[in-house]
Amino acid sequence: MSADGAAGGLRSVPKVRAALTRYRVMAWLTGIGLVVLVLVGMPQKYLGWFGGGSGVVEVVGVAHGWLYVLLLITTFDLGNRLRWSWGRMVLTALAGTVPFLSFYAERRNTRYAQVHLGARRAPRATA
Repeated sequence: MSADGAAGGLRSVPKVRAALTRYRVMAWLTGIGLVVLVLVGMPQKYLGWFGGGSGVVEVVGVAHGWLYVLLLITTFDLGNRLRWSWGRMVLTALAGTVPFLSFYAERRNTRYAQVHLGARRAPRATA
């Protein structure tokens, strides 16, 4: 398999790796934004914690919304390049709406991509 060739029917390996990196960054940013929104913003707005008000919700909520749209795009891009089923793409996209689930989905999808790219490292030999 050459660096520019296809691996197991996949698109160009460097392009798949780049799509995987974009997806991973967006999954983490979306997940962090959602966790901050739920653990800080919502208690601040609805319970009066952290001084009350809705400042965090207004800022982080909008940021999370835009990041989620970018997550949808990067999920579709990676899924298309790895030839995922629509079900896997939808479940991956929905993971960005449940706190902490985007981190789990990112890890599972990264492992899946690495296996399909042949990028898994061999286990270290122990002495």
